Amino acid sequence: MTVLTRTPAPVDPGLLSRALEVAGRLANDAAEVIAATAGRAPGSEAKADPFDWVTDTDRTLERHTRRVLAAEFPGIPVVGEEYGADATAAGSAYRWIVDPVDGTANYVAGFPWCAYSLGLVDGDGPVVGVVADPSRAQIYAAARGRGVRANGAPVRAATRTTAVGALVCAESPSPGFAERAAAHHTGLRVLGSTALAITQVALGRAVAAVIDDYHEWDVAGALCLALEAGAVVVDRAGGPDPMPAGGLLVAVPAVVEQVYSWWAA
Repeated sequence: MTVLTRTPAPVDPGLLSRALEVAGRLANDAAEVIAATAGRAPGSEAKADPFDWVTDTDRTLERHTRRVLAAEFPGIPVVGEEYGADATAAGSAYRWIVDPVDGTANYVAGFPWCAYSLGLVDGDGPVVGVVADPSRAQIYAAARGRGVRANGAPVRAATRTTAVGALVCAESPSPGFAERAAAHHTGLRVLGSTALAITQVALGRAVAAVIDDYHEWDVAGALCLALEAGAVVVDRAGGPDPMPAGGLLVAVPAVVEQVYSWWAA
């Protein structure tokens, strides 16, 4: 299996710098709110099912994000989990994608795996991405061609050549995938936050993440981190796609074929 990565179009450096600065500021704002309220989330209620939560924090952070982005980038529409897509989002050259609290069930319970995720994307995929990890006081940020930083320090994906003895993150993994990973002495971790699962690959902690069910706001910010850290993203057919729909594998290049074989089987 040979994964050929695609070369995305360059982006105006001024836009990249300004988007990174504003996104980082929003991530810091969100991290403070989430850290202060986790485990005692006001206005908590179930949405589609008893495990699909929304809170006042989700709504407040998304409204704040939309206000700031509308003022700073008036021509760029926003897509968010709680308030949907702006009318012009589908045909716009750029769009912001925000998940105010990814892993809301964890947040409501006070379990330390939840995040704020914000991404700027174009027709070639993620342009800028930030993920705030409030429980670890970390802000992860990346921009196309500029690499990834964790609280300002550069990071890279792992350099391992095998998934044996390593960790793989997954959200809602199938029993078959879990069995194949275990047979190869690979540890499987389910975090309950899609954004943080993908981020672990960017940080070099996990060699891969398999995400079967998600919305674009769950993955947009974190996929920018992973791609800029040197990871590869493929769709269910094994083809390169910087932000695929319907299932994705993000992995260290040397292990993508190995983990993909477990996933595809």
